[in-house]
Amino acid sequence: MKAWSCFLTLLVIAGAAAAESAGDLVWTNVPGGCFQMGETRVYPEEAPVHEACVEPLQMTQTEITNAQFSRFVDETGYVTRAERGWRADEPEGPGVDVPPASAVFTPPESMRTASPVWWKLVDGANWRAPAGAAASDEISPDSPVVHVTLEDAQAFAVWAGGRLPTEAEWEHAARGGHEGRLLSWDPDNEEISRPMANSWQGIFPIDDTGDDGFTGLAPVGTYPANEFGLYDMIGNVWELTATPYAPSYRRADQVRAQPAGFDPAQPGIPVVTIRGGSYLCSTSFCYRFRPAARQAQDIAFATSHIGFRLVRDIPSSN
Repeated sequence: MKAWSCFLTLLVIAGAAAAESAGDLVWTNVPGGCFQMGETRVYPEEAPVHEACVEPLQMTQTEITNAQFSRFVDETGYVTRAERGWRADEPEGPGVDVPPASAVFTPPESMRTASPVWWKLVDGANWRAPAGAAASDEISPDSPVVHVTLEDAQAFAVWAGGRLPTEAEWEHAARGGHEGRLLSWDPDNEEISRPMANSWQGIFPIDDTGDDGFTGLAPVGTYPANEFGLYDMIGNVWELTATPYAPSYRRADQVRAQPAGFDPAQPGIPVVTIRGGSYLCSTSFCYRFRPAARQAQDIAFATSHIGFRLVRDIPSSN
């Protein structure tokens, strides 16, 4: 932990120079305001609907890409948690020695052989090698970076002069000024003639037909932007937020979740909230490619379908 603190201190000292070196990030203005946050029609953790207010801010137009993350690594020498692994005595870790590895989605060949466990901790899997060290696939510079933990995303944010969004900021941005919609777009709009997000079509988890153009990650900006000019807020990869996970918006759950998060499915594990769904979400299994959808993520581990984007505060004119 001491080495990690020193590294963050060095990034903070870099200050303006760091932000300037991240100049390839495209920031989009998101207006502030109050909105009805949450949803009652799908999953219980999205309720109750309540008013939330956010200040105007700027958000990266897309999810952080492999090219952008590579520049960060080249300039700082940063090594992600998936590349480092864990020692049993490290704070906020799993409490056991874990070799350099990350979770990779591994679908069954058929429903006959389908196992309830579709994820494997694969040695050597990280942002440079999303399928593991034994795979030969090259990463696309324009695809969202994956296999990053909360710790990794926060380090990038410091270098880039931004921060991770809160849940409220993220949902407000994803809604694009439209309240009450289940999706980010109007499904009854006959003028929509193309897929609006990267999600799963077909029988999950054995057959993604790729009707939306992709059977895995898509390059950022492939699908239409929302009304705030933001791409891929829905689908493609889940996005990390700065908010500890709570199983609902009820006050008792919110209090219990501070400061490390609380997920009844994994009690005692520090968890953060992820948003937006991913290319693995489908209407038949994981109907979470929606603005209100939310899920818990263990902060110690990375996966092949979680990335992030940043926000930054707009300086006061006073």
